[in-house]
Amino acid sequence: MPDSKITPTTKSEINLNDPHLFINRELSHLEFNRRVLNECLNEDHPLLERVKFLAIFSSNLDEFFMVRVSGLKQQMMLGITKRPPDGLTPREQLAAIHEVVSELLQQAMDCWHKSLYPQLVEAGIQILSYEEFKKRHQKKLSDYFEREIFPVLTPLAFDPGHPFPHISNLSLNLAVEILDPDTEETHFARVKVPSTLPRLVPLKPFDPSELVQPSVQKFVLMEQVIAANLDRLFPGMKIVAAYPFRVTRNNDMEIQEEEADDLLLTMEKNLRDRHFGSVVRLGIAEGTSENIRSILISNLRIDPSDVYPVRGPLSLSSLMELHALDRPELKDEQFQPNLPAPLQGEENIFRILKRQDILLHHPYESFLPVVEFVETAANDPQVLAIKQTLYRVGPNPPIVKTLMKARENGKQVTVLVELKARFDEESNIEWARALENAGVHVVYGLIGLKTHCKVCLVVRRESDGIHRYVHVATGNYNTITARVYTDLGIMTQDEAMGQDASELFNYLTGYSKQFNYNKFLVAPLNLRTRLLALIEQETGYGENGRMILKANALVDDEIIRALYRASQAGVQVDLLIRGICCLRPGIPGISDNIQVISVVGRFLEHSRVYYFENGGHPVMYVGSADLMPRNIDRRVEVLFPIEDEEMRTAVVDDILEVYLKDTEKSYNLQPDGKYVPRKSLLKESEPSFNSQLWLLNGRYTTHIPNLLTYHPENETEEE
Repeated sequence: MPDSKITPTTKSEINLNDPHLFINRELSHLEFNRRVLNECLNEDHPLLERVKFLAIFSSNLDEFFMVRVSGLKQQMMLGITKRPPDGLTPREQLAAIHEVVSELLQQAMDCWHKSLYPQLVEAGIQILSYEEFKKRHQKKLSDYFEREIFPVLTPLAFDPGHPFPHISNLSLNLAVEILDPDTEETHFARVKVPSTLPRLVPLKPFDPSELVQPSVQKFVLMEQVIAANLDRLFPGMKIVAAYPFRVTRNNDMEIQEEEADDLLLTMEKNLRDRHFGSVVRLGIAEGTSENIRSILISNLRIDPSDVYPVRGPLSLSSLMELHALDRPELKDEQFQPNLPAPLQGEENIFRILKRQDILLHHPYESFLPVVEFVETAANDPQVLAIKQTLYRVGPNPPIVKTLMKARENGKQVTVLVELKARFDEESNIEWARALENAGVHVVYGLIGLKTHCKVCLVVRRESDGIHRYVHVATGNYNTITARVYTDLGIMTQDEAMGQDASELFNYLTGYSKQFNYNKFLVAPLNLRTRLLALIEQETGYGENGRMILKANALVDDEIIRALYRASQAGVQVDLLIRGICCLRPGIPGISDNIQVISVVGRFLEHSRVYYFENGGHPVMYVGSADLMPRNIDRRVEVLFPIEDEEMRTAVVDDILEVYLKDTEKSYNLQPDGKYVPRKSLLKESEPSFNSQLWLLNGRYTTHIPNLLTYHPENETEEE
């Protein structure tokens, strides 16, 4: 990685295109996953929450390989030599990734073996090896194998008459060495561990007297149950050894939309093809024989550097099954989100919005008002039309069902379903079909662009004419993630925003070349130029300027250079960037007025807020767009203004400044790309501060009591 130490003599000598000024995107991504892994070690979290973080770490790593590593490998294969702003070639990035991932996997296994698992045993939760069970318990497990697992299994041989079997993406498998006693020949076979059954097989107490501690919950990994009963799959053969392995394949679908007559059918085909992408990672158990290792490397057509030996269970994401156990004392205490005061009565939502806008801060405030906003519109005889974007809706989504009901009630309903929402494609296809069958007008967005904005428009006829009501937000219309992602949204009858929403849907569904909006900043139309203009405007205030930018990621090099120039001018730049950040803070003469803070805690920080003090006339935009080229140039995104002074002050003082004060769940990015826990920087007598806990308990400065206050009976102690 380039040396981050830069000591320029004068500003005129500084080249803001210098690769040393940028952190590599992929390595920054891995640093975020390191922070997730750190939460596994944080004993302030209840035990099963720490296990959950380890499962999330593993899932994040899967996605990283499926998308990012596969992209780098494709670049190498195609001979692409263009370097990113940090200057690393694809080959150099892959080498650095291998080194960091190997280190992270070692830390994850240390965390599991030395910290989490011993504490699980203490709490009465055990994952034992098959050999550790008594004979009578092994017999019960064999009976379970015979009854539940054996009928599902299909052993696949590999020899001159049988080609090497296809290994599907993220599947767990056993590589089995078999000896034919008649010929003394050794054979290879593959047995796939069924994903349709729980990975953790429970040993239920068959007789309470058999267990010294009846409260102890014992499990065994399914692959071990299968390995112990392989003689049933290969009768007459001698089982020499069985080794678990797992592959990760290229899962980043390329869609030739211009050539697709039907995007829905094209997406369905791409989903079927997804399991056949090239292999980018092979996870094997430590101790796997060289013969099996060689067979796998050769037939999966991978490089030895793509092999990651693991000292423990493959695919720690399966540990999420433990989080489902009925052990509330080992999890975060449940909480009841608050309803804003204006919405606590029975008054119609449209009457309320004629008087005032409603700001919602999830998950601290309930997502129910958003659902009820759509439900009220669906049932209101005065509502003429509903238009909505859907990106990730989750399973059994109430809003989708409400939109179908609205159509039954005679409303004109238009829904843009983003079929290319990564890893939610299958679910979105299913709901798109259901909406179409209900008579909803479903569109799939613009060629070459993902539609990522979160907008719902309701058109209503009233006594004084047609009025438009809008909900626009940073988060998806997903009732599940609304409980665990922090997001901001606003419901309003603002006429200019209503007109912008109409123009936006015309852009998405028809042929519109509308580039200018009253209040919305829309990517890829005007968002980049307007955001850069706001940064440049703040730069003009020099030492009197200040920006607070909160986003999931900061990657865009043009915006990074603009922020460097602002810092050079003396502007105080506070960046709340949860995940990837390619900007290097703290470089003398370049970014010494910039601090980057990442908050990683119970809730996933998902809201995007862009605040500029603007010489005493503050400007704030909130919305769906991160500071990445893909969001600004290749997606349809919306940022919307928070113009009400009290509401804007509340967001700054009661949300942004609260995060900036966090010392319990936050990290400071260093110039070298590493993150330091802010807690470690505290003086011995200095108390730490947890921003998410503070927000959960509702300790606001209450600039807008009816929007941001929690009832004492809803308070709950996190951790």
